[in-house]
Amino acid sequence: MSKSTPSKAESALLQPFQALDLQQIFVPDSQEECASASAAIFAAGIAGFDTESRPTFNKGEASEGPHIVQFALHDRAFIYQLSRPDCLPYLVELLQSAAVLKVGFGLQSDHAHIRRRLGVTLAAVVDMNTVFRKQGYGASTGVRAAVALVLKQKFHKSKHVTTSNWAAAQLNPRQLIYAANDAYAALEVLNALDLPRADWPVTGLPLSPEVHDHAP
Repeated sequence: MSKSTPSKAESALLQPFQALDLQQIFVPDSQEECASASAAIFAAGIAGFDTESRPTFNKGEASEGPHIVQFALHDRAFIYQLSRPDCLPYLVELLQSAAVLKVGFGLQSDHAHIRRRLGVTLAAVVDMNTVFRKQGYGASTGVRAAVALVLKQKFHKSKHVTTSNWAAAQLNPRQLIYAANDAYAALEVLNALDLPRADWPVTGLPLSPEVHDHAP
């Protein structure tokens, strides 16, 4: 029998999650800004990770996402919009690189969407659902339950924001905060667990150390 996680009602009683604010969230929109963001993420070597796609509402309609990809460090987050061609080389390099561990919850669909949209394979992934499953919890713990369990904080997810238009040219503040903190929370939970690095369930690593050249 798997261990139980806090219910929505139980987590609602906790103090709010200590989230990143707008001043800590960056949306690079030029080659120079993308290069700077990429350098910061490579320097960290690990980032909270997630993607968002514009929702589909019609039966049989395939998603065209992801429309944004988020990387969160311990003090800031970067949101890459796939509609910005200057940023794509840097984003693709980060996605494929084994030099940056990408930490998130339930990343199976993200793998598939990235492969279909960009034709690349996501490398060096730590799926937090696997971390919790190895500790005796259910197959899909999720960010809300994990934040309540480990950080003793309430993580609010707005369905209205979740189903908003992530393909918009200009993301609104609520979208930015939601997207950044979805990724940030995963990194903070992993950090708080304080697991030996050897116990991290990293997937998508090459057989030999990677040597990468930064995008031009």
